[in-house]
Parts: sequence; C-alpha cells; structure tokens
Amino acid sequence: MNKQYDSEPFEADDLILAPEWVLLPDGPARHQALRVIDGRFADVGPLKALQERHPGLEVKRLDGQLLMPGFVDTHHHLSQTFGKSLVFGEPSEIFRRVWVPMESGLDESLLYLTTKLAALEALRGGFTTVCDAGTRAETGLRSMATACDEVGLRTVLGLVCNDRRGQEVLDAGPLLKKAEQHLADWQSNPLVTPSLAIPIPEIATDDMLRAVSALCAEAGTLFQTHANEHLVAVERSLEQCGLRPVEHLHRAGALGPQALLAHATLLTPGEIAMIRDSDAAVSYNPVASAWKGNAVAQAELMRTFGVRLGLGTDGTRSDAFRLMDYAEAAQRFAHGLAVGDSSCGGGWSWLEMATREGAQVLGLETGEIAVGKAADFLLVDLRVPEMTPSWDLSWELVRLANRDQIQAVYVAGRLRLWQGWPVDWDAHALMQQVDELARAVVDRSPIHKIHPFSQAHREARTATRRGPSTDNGNNA
Repeated sequence: MNKQYDSEPFEADDLILAPEWVLLPDGPARHQALRVIDGRFADVGPLKALQERHPGLEVKRLDGQLLMPGFVDTHHHLSQTFGKSLVFGEPSEIFRRVWVPMESGLDESLLYLTTKLAALEALRGGFTTVCDAGTRAETGLRSMATACDEVGLRTVLGLVCNDRRGQEVLDAGPLLKKAEQHLADWQSNPLVTPSLAIPIPEIATDDMLRAVSALCAEAGTLFQTHANEHLVAVERSLEQCGLRPVEHLHRAGALGPQALLAHATLLTPGEIAMIRDSDAAVSYNPVASAWKGNAVAQAELMRTFGVRLGLGTDGTRSDAFRLMDYAEAAQRFAHGLAVGDSSCGGGWSWLEMATREGAQVLGLETGEIAVGKAADFLLVDLRVPEMTPSWDLSWELVRLANRDQIQAVYVAGRLRLWQGWPVDWDAHALMQQVDELARAVVDRSPIHKIHPFSQAHREARTATRRGPSTDNGNNA
C-alpha cells in the first residue's frame, strides 16, 4: 500500500514545519525547519534549534516532502489566456495577428475572467509570483488586480503607456499622468506591485521611453519592454530608428536597474555590454524561443558576465518545472553543444534563476526560504518513481520533477492550492464560464492565423502525399 501523506490541508502559522528537505539559499538541506508568522518566514534553521527556541509549538513533520520557494515568472501576459493554442505553429510576431485583435475586444469583466484563469494556471504550475507585461485592452487593470488578489497570486502589474499609434504621436502629458496614478494606486496592496511598460521600443518616442523609465526608477519599480525578441523585430527597429532595439533603449536613456528586457535573444556583444553596464535585467524565455522564436538568449553567458536574469513563460505554459527543463536544454542545444559544454549551468543555476534571482530581478522580497522573506512556498512530494533513488536533488528538480508533485502552494503564508486546486473558491465553475465566453471573444476578434489548426494541417499533408487523383471515372 502506498504511504499516504497528510490528507487534509493545513495552515502554516503557529507551527514548526519540518519537511524532509528544505531548499535553502545555499541548496537543498535535510533536518531543517521553519516558522511562519504574519506571512513571512520568522525563523529558519536546524529542527533541533527551532524546537529549543519555540518549545510550545507543535512540529508538523512532512516526511518525503521538499519545502521550496515558490517559482517566479518574470514575464507573462495574463490577458492572453483565451488564445492559448491559437498561436501554435504560428511564425513570429503573433502579437499583430492574434494578441492585439483579441485583447482589444476584452472588457473589464472578460479581463477579470481571463486573468483569474491565468493566475490559477500559474499557481498550479508552482509560480507564486508573476510579472505581467501589460494588456493592450483599453481598461481593466483594476479587474485584473482583483482577479490575482482573489486567487492569491503575487503580481507585478504592468500599465502600457507608449505614445506612438502608427504614424500618430500622442500627447505625452495625459499618458504620464495616468502612469503616475497607476504607480500610486497599489501602495497598500500586499500582493500587487505596479509597473510601467512600453511593449516594443519603436512604438514610443525617445522622450517617452526616457520619461517612463525615469518614473519607474523614481518609484523603485520596473520599466518593462520586449527587446530583440525576433529577427523581424530587430530589422524593423533598424529600418525605423537606425538602431537595434537595445541600442535604441540605450540612446533614449531608458536602460538602468529599473529596466527589465523580455527575451533579448539576438544580442551583439555591444548590446550585452550596454545591458550589463546599465545594470538592466533580462527575462529569459526559453519556451517562447522554442515555440515562436528565431534564437535562444545567451543566458549563461550573460549571467557569467554579471547580467541579472530571471526565467519567464511569456504566457506560453505555466509549468515551472518544465520551464527550468527548457531553460537548461535550450542553452545546451543553442550554445553548449558547439563548445562541448555538457553541464550548461550545472543544474542549480536554473533553479536559482527560477526562484531567488527572479525575485531579485523583480525587486521583491520572496524567492527564497530565509528569515524576513515573504512566505511564498511549495510542498513537493519527492516519493515518486521519477526521483527514486535521489542523488542530486537540484539537478533532479530541473530535469525530472513534475507539476503533479506539488502538494500545496502557499503565498504570503496562506494556503492557496491543495493538490492542484483552490481551497476557498470553485475553479471548475470558473473554467466552465471561461469556456463559454472565450469562444465568443475569439469568434468576433479579427484574428489572422497563418498556420492551420492541427487537423486541417494533417488533412492537407495527407492529400499532398497522395498526390493528384488518378481515378478516370471507371470505378464510379
């Protein structure tokens, strides 16, 4: 008979949690324990020491389980959940053909629903923090924040504020006033951090890029933009601005510790130096590279030379374990094989990038099990065939662990998911509602798909292989 773990959910406060393993800043460790008070780690250390310091507290033993920091997604698009597989097989620049048409048709109620679904997916995949790059819908940020708050997902919420719309240049004054208000609106919300975004540099004037980035620097928050995502994006920037995207950001004075560049897959040595010297950060999005990109970011090279990096899904798939696996594999295929690097980060570096370093990129006090940090953590069942016997837990978490091993997800010390499902709201009712409404949204959006759906592709390929019909009518 299989050993059954705690079959009922439990709260984390007023207990000493004693799992078999704890993922500490220096790596996995046994015989450790921790205490959570008011949503933060109040004590962390050897189990015996915690028992001596807190003799009156119950010890909650969690045999066969790992307690680890929640994962951090440094680049997401929460308002794109209705699209999902619409973009499978599509060439790059899907934002023009799919995302802009679809997001433009979302009102506040639809933004609430798509965000709540995305937040649920993120928690199920082990992400306790997500950085949203900003929706192209005209309104609805407050409804997006409400959705994340209800689900319990820690969120960096971007406001899009570019001043170029095609050939038109908008008045920057109202846009900057709206940006300032957005930065001020969330000061009292413990789970929502405001951010400003310009989706790609060439849709803003240099003055606007500089002003928005400066506002973020002054507020101590993030300025987000996509940079060097695709070859066509680099060429478009050269045609319109005479500079590559990162060069453009540098000329405009928009780089700095507040800047977070999504993708950064096609960088010259000079652009890497600009990012490093400005202390800007990069969100490495390996699944996006595999699904719709032209290249893989030189993540290990950048990290070695001092560029700050986190991992991002780009809204592709909210599964943190598979994201780490892709992060390592993409580096090996794209860069390691050519130079005989069989390690490509040694396993642990991708785990760091997905947790502590990702949190540092976002400027948040989470991503690690340490006193004073936000108690955002996972309980992961290690007693599975895939990880038995265990020899190197860090490598195994990157290459072998699965989402279905996540037993519990805690954010700010509160239990949010137990065995994959919310403990305080009906996720199945949400999914039914979304399934009905999303189809109507997609049907009325002017989406332009280039690649056919899978079954149509299969039928076309089958017809091609058969060749032209040779039936002359005699067999009718």
